[in-house]
Amino acid sequence: MVLSLRKQLEPLIAMALEIGQKVKVARLRDRVSPDVAGRLGKSGTISDFKMVDGSGVGVVVEFDDKYATWFFEDELSAV
Repeated sequence: MVLSLRKQLEPLIAMALEIGQKVKVARLRDRVSPDVAGRLGKSGTISDFKMVDGSGVGVVVEFDDKYATWFFEDELSAV
């Protein structure tokens, strides 16, 4: 299990995403709620990582207004 999680985290490690890092929502892959769509182009801080659908890792981003949600790593860019 640890090896599997490490393999899933490799894209994030390559992108050097870390908890506490500032990121910008660069794009959205899927249809999302208006609350999430309103975050496009906004910056926030990485607060955690989460497993998504068993085949990927999501990045939890918290914004200045304390709203937090997760994104795929390819939806974010470093600030």
